Amino acid sequence: MGWWDTLLGRSRPVRPDLDRLFALPSAAVTLEAGAGFTPTGLGSVCFASVEGGAFAGLRDEVRALLDADTGRGGVPVEFSRDAYGYTWLLARHPPGGVTDLVGDLHAVNTLLQDAGFGPQLLCSLVGFRAGGDGVGEGGVGEGGRSLALVYLYKRGTFYPFAPLPGPAERRDNGLELQVRALLGDDLRVEEDLSRWFPVWGAPGL
Repeated sequence: MGWWDTLLGRSRPVRPDLDRLFALPSAAVTLEAGAGFTPTGLGSVCFASVEGGAFAGLRDEVRALLDADTGRGGVPVEFSRDAYGYTWLLARHPPGGVTDLVGDLHAVNTLLQDAGFGPQLLCSLVGFRAGGDGVGEGGVGEGGRSLALVYLYKRGTFYPFAPLPGPAERRDNGLELQVRALLGDDLRVEEDLSRWFPVWGAPGL
């Protein structure tokens, strides 16, 4: 639970810049060209739940905001709670709809922030999967590999998270470093590697 506490940010608070999320579509193009990873159409926002009617009403507002987006083939958003008690909101779009997906994630973060729930926001992520050209620990050409680009709300930075297949919780550090180098011109990548927190089993991954 300690790394989740760190995500809450208790030193040198940085003013969040949610507009940095809009750099993700460009990063997705670079990621596909350079490593063969394409967007899955799944993305999520993680936040610490607050009990009470005010937060319940806000959650209903978030759901209404995204569920009403039927013009883009939207489907009901999903809420879930992880083992640490944090809430995840999962948004779905067609795999090629990364721009619309990022728009949804930005809208959710903005809604929560403007309602005074900024301190509860932790991170957002967009999921990717390798095609035939995926590069990782197993070498070029392995398909079906997952990757997430994670945005740290309180840091205003991104980092890659690449879990390895299998039941054990292992990550492909080599791939993550390759992605960092690949996306250095597209995203503000988190320089402190100790903040590249694993998000095992995160919705959208």
